[in-house]
Amino acid sequence: QVQLVESGGGLVQAGGSLRLSCAASGRTFSDYAMGWFRQAPGKERQFVATIHWNGIITYYADSVKGRFTISRDNAKNTVYLQMNSLKPEDTAVYYCAAGAFAVLSSTLYDYWGQGTQVTVSS
Repeated sequence: QVQLVESGGGLVQAGGSLRLSCAASGRTFSDYAMGWFRQAPGKERQFVATIHWNGIITYYADSVKGRFTISRDNAKNTVYLQMNSLKPEDTAVYYCAAGAFAVLSSTLYDYWGQGTQVTVSS
């Protein structure tokens, strides 16, 4: 089992920045790829970014490419999502997830956090 706890969400104006953190406990953090997903009210959960266990290979959704950066610190069992140039359409609950592979599909992640709200005002 892996337990995931997100933090760092909040209210920010358009153009601002936030950094989300996801702290993991339980099994060996470096064994897992980590992903960030988001879900806005009335919409399906959407892939945001993912990072391989080695921290080198990353993938991003087109909608966040160039604005968001995913990173991880295996010594601290933590994955981060730095979000810059935020837009109102980035408003959602953001979830981190752990899985065997750095993939875009949410169904292939085994463990999920409880989510953290990000609200971007215009």
